[in-house]
Amino acid sequence: MQSLSRLEPEAREAALASLDADSLARLSHDWMIWARDDQLPPAALAGGAPWSTWLVLGGRGAGKTRTGAEWVRARALGLEGFGPVARRLALVGETLGQVRSVMIEGVSGLLAVHTPSERPAYIAARNELVWPNGSIAQMFAADDPESLRGPQFDAAWCDELAKWPKPERAWDVLQLALRLGDHPQVTVTTTPRAIALLKRIAEDAGTVVSRSRTADNARNLAPSFLADMQRRYGGTSFGAQELEGLIVEERLTGLWKRAWLDQSRVATAPEMTRIVVAVDPPVTATSGSDSCGIIVAGLGIDKRAYVIADRTLQGRDPSIWARAAIAAYDDFKADVIVAEANQGGDLVLQVFKTADPNVPVRKVTASRGKYLRAEPVSVLYTEARVIHVGTFPELERQMCDFAADGLSNGRSPDRLDALVWAITELMLTQTRSPIIRSL
Repeated sequence: MQSLSRLEPEAREAALASLDADSLARLSHDWMIWARDDQLPPAALAGGAPWSTWLVLGGRGAGKTRTGAEWVRARALGLEGFGPVARRLALVGETLGQVRSVMIEGVSGLLAVHTPSERPAYIAARNELVWPNGSIAQMFAADDPESLRGPQFDAAWCDELAKWPKPERAWDVLQLALRLGDHPQVTVTTTPRAIALLKRIAEDAGTVVSRSRTADNARNLAPSFLADMQRRYGGTSFGAQELEGLIVEERLTGLWKRAWLDQSRVATAPEMTRIVVAVDPPVTATSGSDSCGIIVAGLGIDKRAYVIADRTLQGRDPSIWARAAIAAYDDFKADVIVAEANQGGDLVLQVFKTADPNVPVRKVTASRGKYLRAEPVSVLYTEARVIHVGTFPELERQMCDFAADGLSNGRSPDRLDALVWAITELMLTQTRSPIIRSL
């Protein structure tokens, strides 16, 4: 049966109405049918090797606890599609009280997701869950990392890691205890915060990351809650973290601050006198390449620059990102495409000419480093002369994480580079007459 989470409400009700009572009872506990794609663990890493850590980042109410509980249930029982039976599991939360009230006894906790016949026994005196097949899960508090010394496991579930009082120590001690089975695994479910450990886990070669928004779980949440949260926190850094499940960070030495972006943000743009599409092409064209930064920005009648769209896509065949840039040019009725040509030279212009010879493309070449080029653009933001129309989470993450030594993760700031070219063209370059587009 197709995943019920993907069906429209009417189609879902019709599918359920066609089942008898026994089928409905079995179906109610079949997570493979009810789960969203982001709530199911990836089969393997990109190269085919098994993952060691599944990092589930999500907004409040996005279904993270249910995801973790269902994964533990599947591993303890050896359900198909989740890997072999895990005989010894660790349940780690901020405190033992949080493990008990959320991970075990909560409305989406372990006791709630099992059928009566498979439900484990909760032995409070030993801080354990024991399944009928003999699998055992032990409870641990992250505020007592040393309690993880001694036991050993082949799987673990860590909940709300970003709130742990001693995250680094608890995580490191847990890793030393994951030494049973052929390939021990740990699932982390958390609303993200910009802590060093979370970034270290996300960037580890053995980690796979899933992200979900609060709105993704709308069918299980009060409509008024979603509306109120979006009204109060939509377009803010708090909303990006708590509702969108994004790691919101900024460096003390960075050129941009989130407060600047939040204070200079509008829902709609004014009339534009000029619009440009800026492109920062990737150096290579493989699945592991940096993305191709594609940013659309315009000059308003109020003489301020407005960031309108982020059309960035993963680096791949040049004809693909060229067509994406041209599509943005057409969609927003832009005047010109500005493309950095430091890496490809005239080949960049040739790619666009091949895709559509009628689109005006201007080549720009960087004569200074990224920081020196970005600095005057950041000054415009401090003066509220650059405005974001809506939110651009990934672009804004790069902006607030950019300092004199580049991005903290070491990757090229593709979206930011394109933004700098766009604002430079609109605000820091001698004014050019708009190109008259033929009707």
